[in-house]
Amino acid sequence: MLDPPLFPAGEFTPRATQTKAQRRAWIETIKNAPAELRKVVKEAAQEQLDRRYRNWTVRQIVHHLADSHMHSYVRFKWAMTESEPLIKAYDESAWSNLTDARTLDVEPSLLVLDGLHRRWTALLLGMRDLDFERAFKHPESGEIIQLSTALPYYAWHGRHHTAQIEWTFAHGS
Repeated sequence: MLDPPLFPAGEFTPRATQTKAQRRAWIETIKNAPAELRKVVKEAAQEQLDRRYRNWTVRQIVHHLADSHMHSYVRFKWAMTESEPLIKAYDESAWSNLTDARTLDVEPSLLVLDGLHRRWTALLLGMRDLDFERAFKHPESGEIIQLSTALPYYAWHGRHHTAQIEWTFAHGS
C-alpha cells in the first residue's frame, strides 16, 4: 500500500495580501465545501468509512471537519463582536477518539456542515473589508490571527480533508 501524502490538496500557503476576488473565491469554496465532501462520501459503505488515512478513519475525518468548522465559525463571530478575543483551543485528536467520532454514521456531521456553512457564508458575505482585519488570539501559541488569514486557511482545510478521503478511497486498503 502507498503511504498517504501529507497534503493531497497541496500545502496551505498564507497570503501577505488579498484581493476582493480572492476573498470571494475562498468564500465560494467554503460555501461549496459540504457539497464537495458529500459527493465523495455519498456512496461509501460503512466499512469504507472505517478505512484509515494516516491516523484517522474517513469517518473520523468527516466528524473532524464538522468539529473544526464549528470552532472556526464561532471564532469568526467572536472576532466580529469582541476585541481580539482569546479563543478556546481543543484537542482534535482527543475529540476524534470519542465514541461519536469513531462510530457514528457521517450523515449527522454532513447535515451540521450543510447548515453551518450556509450560516458561515452569510456571515462572510456580510463582512466589510475592515472586518477581515479583526482578529482573535490563540491561547496555545499566543498568536493574533486575523480573519483575513483564517478565511483562506479554512477554505483550504475543507479541500485538504476532502482530498484525504478521495485519496483513501482511491488507494487505501
